Amino acid sequence: MTARTTKPPRFYFNLRSPYNFFALADLERDHPELLDRVEWRPFWEPDPTSEKLLTDASPGAEFPFHPMSRAKQFYILRDVRRLAADRGLALTWPVDRKPWWEPAHLTWFLAEREGLGRTWVERAGRARWLEGRDICDPDVVRELAEEIGLDGAEVDQAPHHPLVREQGVRALLDVHRDGVFGVPYFINGSEPYWGLDRVTDFAASFAPATVPAAAATEPPAVPAAGRTTDMSHAGGCG
Repeated sequence: MTARTTKPPRFYFNLRSPYNFFALADLERDHPELLDRVEWRPFWEPDPTSEKLLTDASPGAEFPFHPMSRAKQFYILRDVRRLAADRGLALTWPVDRKPWWEPAHLTWFLAEREGLGRTWVERAGRARWLEGRDICDPDVVRELAEEIGLDGAEVDQAPHHPLVREQGVRALLDVHRDGVFGVPYFINGSEPYWGLDRVTDFAASFAPATVPAAAATEPPAVPAAGRTTDMSHAGGCG
């Protein structure tokens, strides 16, 4: 019998999400060694071209869109301000005039090829959340990419290059296959961890078990599930 191949730990990142920005900052501060152990995987809202390529590649595969209520939008604004203050960060809330996430996220594949994938995520995150830059603007993406040593002309062509688009579709298929529905999203072994408030648990999952397991106890009563229109919580975007 052939042994089952164990998948490496994965970090599904997103350049749009403030929670992803905070999670990466927390990992860099508290567990920098893990960032070289995980497999980085992009997660972004696809444009019509990517959606069609995704459907063509795997009929039935869909990106997990979740409409956001106005009340939730206001909550996130307040929550992000609190989280930024806790970390001593002066955030500048960006304005996405023409949301198009392909340029920034497809540029990651070019950066990763050059060994600069993590550098790109960090630079794009700082630009968006600390400098208020519009990373949906291809001109901004090119400028930032050139700062870290990428070829500007190649970055300009990334959303229009068939091979880069193909890489993007494979990444979106990974999102679908791994059941990712929001960010930041981590997987170690068979255990998923969603949200900023799961970063510590994800990091702890790498440590060897040194504490004896507690004796089994009766689980606490769980309230009956009610109807919900939202799958997200304060620690993640979904």
